[in-house]
Amino acid sequence: MEGKVIIFSAPSGAGKSTVVGHLLKLHPEFEFSVSATSRAPRGEEQHGREYYFIDAARFRELISQDAFVEYEEVYADRFYGTLKSEVERIWSKGHVIIFDVDVKGGVSLKKYFKDAALSVLIVPPSMEVLEQRLRGRGTDSEESIRERLDKAQWELDFARGKFDRELVNDKLEDTFADSEALVDSFLCG
Repeated sequence: MEGKVIIFSAPSGAGKSTVVGHLLKLHPEFEFSVSATSRAPRGEEQHGREYYFIDAARFRELISQDAFVEYEEVYADRFYGTLKSEVERIWSKGHVIIFDVDVKGGVSLKKYFKDAALSVLIVPPSMEVLEQRLRGRGTDSEESIRERLDKAQWELDFARGKFDRELVNDKLEDTFADSEALVDSFLCG
């Protein structure tokens, strides 16, 4: 192991991407880890920026070559994972890796990196608040919202006790301050 990693995980809509974006602005030595996926690019997504887009057959080849720190087949032939080469690329620049991943990915990353990682679970103040946030986006169908809420409850149950810290994202300014303090303490330790 060469450097440190910071892992933020949360159910969809809990605010992890907002927190990670905030920390990236404050810390020029942080670099976002770009995940690999077997899904097709959406909209303006570009290979190497949002994701490394790799077809399912090649993804399986890379799995057999032990090229991933962690990976998951979320749906049939829909893989997501972290390439070891991405970790090496970031560490070779002397940067700290910051991850914005789902809960299962966060648990896997913490197991892999152990004490070199700070893992933080962002949780909503309640399932009702999470539902309001998902509805407020105006981007999901009723069925999608129900699926996200069911998955969020499962993720929160699964994640309890598996992260170094949990932050309740009730007031965003407080969550920013708490995440900054956690990260600063970890980097100085």
